[in-house]
Amino acid sequence: MSKQFSDLGINSQLQKSLANHHINTPTEIQQKTIPVLLQQKEDFVGLAKTGTGKTAAFGLPLLQLVDVEKSNIQAVIIAPTRELGQQIYHNLVSYATHLPAISIASICGGIPIKPQIERLTEDTHIVVATPGRLIDLIKRKAIDITKAGYLVLDEADEMVTSLKEGLDEIVAELPKKRRTFLFTATMPGTIKQLIQNYMSKHVVHVSADMETMGHQGIDHRFVTVAPIEKLEILMHFLNSREGERGIIFCKTKAAVNKLAKNLAINKFSSGALHGSLSQPIRDRIMGQFREGHIRILVATDLAARGIDVKEISYVVHYHLPDVFETYVHRSGRTARAGAEGLSLTIIQKEEEEDLKEFEEVLGITFKAYQKADAQSIEENNLLLWAKKIFKTKPNPSVAPELKNSIHTVFHHLTKEELIDKLMAQQLGHPIGPKSSETEKPKRKKR
Repeated sequence: MSKQFSDLGINSQLQKSLANHHINTPTEIQQKTIPVLLQQKEDFVGLAKTGTGKTAAFGLPLLQLVDVEKSNIQAVIIAPTRELGQQIYHNLVSYATHLPAISIASICGGIPIKPQIERLTEDTHIVVATPGRLIDLIKRKAIDITKAGYLVLDEADEMVTSLKEGLDEIVAELPKKRRTFLFTATMPGTIKQLIQNYMSKHVVHVSADMETMGHQGIDHRFVTVAPIEKLEILMHFLNSREGERGIIFCKTKAAVNKLAKNLAINKFSSGALHGSLSQPIRDRIMGQFREGHIRILVATDLAARGIDVKEISYVVHYHLPDVFETYVHRSGRTARAGAEGLSLTIIQKEEEEDLKEFEEVLGITFKAYQKADAQSIEENNLLLWAKKIFKTKPNPSVAPELKNSIHTVFHHLTKEELIDKLMAQQLGHPIGPKSSETEKPKRKKR
């Protein structure tokens, strides 16, 4: 018989909130973590894949451990991105529905700091922060974390770079007698060093859902392409998954912008997400993606953290990541909450050896994805051309006389005849996306 939250020591108020959100059975990481955080006094390291319920694993115990008789900040939760921070904040608020005395604040970057400073003048028990904004508030003496008994580092492996210089400043403000909870999906050397430097010698380690390195439910595929055909192969894949929601990962912001532009030209329902975009734009794109108004998100690795959308059917690695841990995080965006998903990596011939290393280190197997042949690509490009015409808005500046003359030219054709002639005309010219990835090299002038 599976355990219930009551068996883990969660109180009735929190159980009621969980039931209201149809959360009835704890996940493995929650079963292993919650009793330890509630009953023991040691520091804690939790290793679990993304999408397994880590927020509730540390959030529920923290809410229960808060002393509402005290008005000071008692817990500091640090997340790598504002998106993930906001997700944690909203989850905690929903868990605390029946604990109205608990006050939670979000102090993440990307938005004006003044309202956050004003918010911190009120009683606050738990703060959810991004590293840079927390350090900024500390320097302004706008936040007092000197009595916080708990520090939580969530998605720590994605935060190492941003924390490298700032963690000293944050820890210096915290009391020496505190408990630190660190959660991560991977355990690279940098995280082991962080644990050694900032946590006590007596650390409780818990690992959950890691039998397949966090890849259960994910179908790992690869397709080898020539650079000139990469975009067309991708668009053929996207057309085959029309109506489904997916994320395409690129290494750089420039690559994200370039690919998103090509997809927009070809009328795919897509949006771009990277760190250089303003926070209001990032929020708008994420909102459109969550609500299904756009089906494809083109993103950099860090910008995509905090995307907790259960209905993501596939992930595409448009560029193979540089490190193994990044592949784990990317793939973890799909197959969430017990669902299944596809992780497709598009590589060039020389990268096949690299893929073998990913298999060995991560303990997974990449199967070949059926590459579209030349005829299928041509047919897909023709379909994209047709969709572009269908979605093109009429030009109101065309003179009525000219419009009538053109109408006269086509007057005796049926719709079917007109379409046949347009297709014949289009097939007589190069079709498909116009980009540097598909253009043929120009001959040098003699």
